[in-house]
Amino acid sequence: MSLSGDVCVVTGAGGFLGKRLVRLLLEEEAAAEVRLLDKRVQPQLVRDLEECGGGTKLSVWEGDIQDWDFVRAACRGASVVFHIASVIDVLESLDYSEVYGVNVKGTQLLLEACIQQSVAAFIYTSTIEVLGPNPRGDPVVNGGEDTPYDSVLKFTYSRTKKDAEQRSLRAHGAALAGGGRLATCALRPMYIYGEGCRFLLGHMRDAIRNGNVLRRTSRPEARVNPVYVGNVAAAHLQAARSLRDPRRRSAVGGRFYFISDDTPPVSYSDFNYAVMAPLGFGIQQRLPAPLRLLYVLCFLLEMACAALRPLVRVVPPLNRQLLTMLNTAFSFSYQAAARDMGYRPRYSWEEARMRTVEWLASELPKERERIRGG
Repeated sequence: MSLSGDVCVVTGAGGFLGKRLVRLLLEEEAAAEVRLLDKRVQPQLVRDLEECGGGTKLSVWEGDIQDWDFVRAACRGASVVFHIASVIDVLESLDYSEVYGVNVKGTQLLLEACIQQSVAAFIYTSTIEVLGPNPRGDPVVNGGEDTPYDSVLKFTYSRTKKDAEQRSLRAHGAALAGGGRLATCALRPMYIYGEGCRFLLGHMRDAIRNGNVLRRTSRPEARVNPVYVGNVAAAHLQAARSLRDPRRRSAVGGRFYFISDDTPPVSYSDFNYAVMAPLGFGIQQRLPAPLRLLYVLCFLLEMACAALRPLVRVVPPLNRQLLTMLNTAFSFSYQAAARDMGYRPRYSWEEARMRTVEWLASELPKERERIRGG
């Protein structure tokens, strides 16, 4: 079932995944309108998107997701909401209230607006980090939605995303003000890469400063399965089609799905190398110190920063939970999404890698110039 004639709201539309989803909606769906909801949407992005919009109306809604009047107005007359916007903070650099405000309060307000404005479908963009890895670093290899796991979450980001995901799934079946029931589901992508990924740019920048050698922060055996942004966008579109299809709604509604693709399982550090080696980058062969020693150093850094916090907020470049995440085998299958939603990766690993390498190559001269300029 297509989204022909629907009015679609995309939160976080100016971001990495949001831009890709909006473009896909404009290119493939005869939606009546696509609303770009974000705190700030670059005019150039709107001009670029308008070129592929066909007959679909494209409208920009700039505002705060924590503003009830703004959210309610943005959802008025809409039929599908893709909720992508969130605060990502794995270094614990932000106050809890800031992360909670966007990730949890913003999600709750959106759900309430959907019910009041009779929005039929709500797709929540969750993350693999709502499951773990836990502080013990218990591994999962090719897991699924039913894989048992002792999920103990330390990151504020992980906890708030888990809270928002649960609220989204509990809202499935809620009575809409205008009649009917709200249909919801949540997607848990793996680490998302591709054109526009700020984390890849950050790793490339660090490597340039390190003599074109990528720093190793994860052991080779700590394999994960990153997912290409184009495939994640396609999964969102397929989820919306499924929730709007009476034949699939009962199977998909109220559930979460892991979203991966056929990117080969590899450690985070070795993945960075896989997409940057064609640009002439090398990689450190081993961690800079034994893993146990790195945990001790992270602990000492965290204690020092905590002691300084009443005077100044200092954020360590690495913490124990992030070190655990980087060094835990944690991979998941997309078979449930394939079975229930008909999701299939649109881009092979070869094509996704090629597109990512080409984008990084286009950014490399600019990054070198920025570093030279101080």
